Amino acid sequence: MQGKRILLGITGGIAAYKIASLIRLLKKSEAEVKCIMTPASCDFISPIVVSALSENPVGIEFWNKKDGTWNSHVDYGLWADIFLVAPLTANTLSKMATGSCDNLLLATYLSMKGRTIVAPAMDLDMYAHATTKRNLEQLQGDGVQIIPAESGQLASGLEGEGRMAEPETIFDFLKNATVITEQYWKGKNALVTAGPTYEAIDPVRFIGNHSSGKMGYRIAQELLNRGASVTLVSGPTNLTLEHPQLEMVKITSAEEMLEAVQSAWSGVDVGIFAAAVADYRPQDVADEKIKKSEDSMTIELVKNPDILKWAGAHKKEGQTLVGFALETNNVKENANKKLVSKNLNLIVMNTLQDVGAGFGVDTNKISILDNRNNFESFELKSKSKVANDIISYLENYIS
Repeated sequence: MQGKRILLGITGGIAAYKIASLIRLLKKSEAEVKCIMTPASCDFISPIVVSALSENPVGIEFWNKKDGTWNSHVDYGLWADIFLVAPLTANTLSKMATGSCDNLLLATYLSMKGRTIVAPAMDLDMYAHATTKRNLEQLQGDGVQIIPAESGQLASGLEGEGRMAEPETIFDFLKNATVITEQYWKGKNALVTAGPTYEAIDPVRFIGNHSSGKMGYRIAQELLNRGASVTLVSGPTNLTLEHPQLEMVKITSAEEMLEAVQSAWSGVDVGIFAAAVADYRPQDVADEKIKKSEDSMTIELVKNPDILKWAGAHKKEGQTLVGFALETNNVKENANKKLVSKNLNLIVMNTLQDVGAGFGVDTNKISILDNRNNFESFELKSKSKVANDIISYLENYIS
């Protein structure tokens, strides 16, 4: 952790008392530590203690009313490698999930350029509440990593899940997060394709599919969180993603996607092709809207370029290629054929037969097969967690 810049955001929960121990662990590992406290957190741990242990002034308000000093949330966001919010109360969780910005901590979160990690802490009923689960899912979808709460004795006197992870656990998580970034992704370039392609019939009609692009966008976000530079080639979606290390390329058709992939391919270390590319396109595209004049209409289709196969055929030594296979039957057998025929390193499989997997939903259930005959299945999870599983598997494969 030597030289790592860790920004701690402390909120108003009883678990705030544990932060003193965490700061000691971070300073002992020679990390740089700065702290932001919400006004409510000052009732649980003294800013004087936090400042003395971190060896830096503590930010509480946007400005110091005594001397007029401005605490810049932008500067905090630029300074930190990792922003850890611990304890994360239900109140601050809700505000982060909805983009609220009524204190210095929240403004800093919205200004962060590096990774944000949170360690929830609340009573067991609050932690199990549907609202809390939904807010945590939202944070994960936004690229925030979560250190799960643990089971144990709670301040209410009850015992159950909701206790903030111990300082040693949080420290190990932070240490692992910095190692992963340095070991695998710093200085690496990744290409991700996402979403559907639309193949024009006339100026107002097209052939397409139900892909939302969520899986590809979650993968891009996870790579960015881990320090990679990402080129995201996206078909038509209603999703957005912004990051200093992201190059967004918007396309509509398969031919446009191929052109974008060919332009970027030689400069990437990893390609993850999650887009649902239309297999066929109309041979002839009408210049004007086709009028409804007959009871039936015939459209002749021609095969679209196989973008994944092109990448596999042009894969150089040191490049890693990941494809996706959405099957309805013989999933592993069909995926293995695709793995071999398209010269892939890994293939991610799923099937529409699994409830909660496929197009348009926020969850997915996958299996991964690689060209070393390794195979692993995963449970149904949110797509942000699935993205984490895919990238972690990829890291193990590369190493």
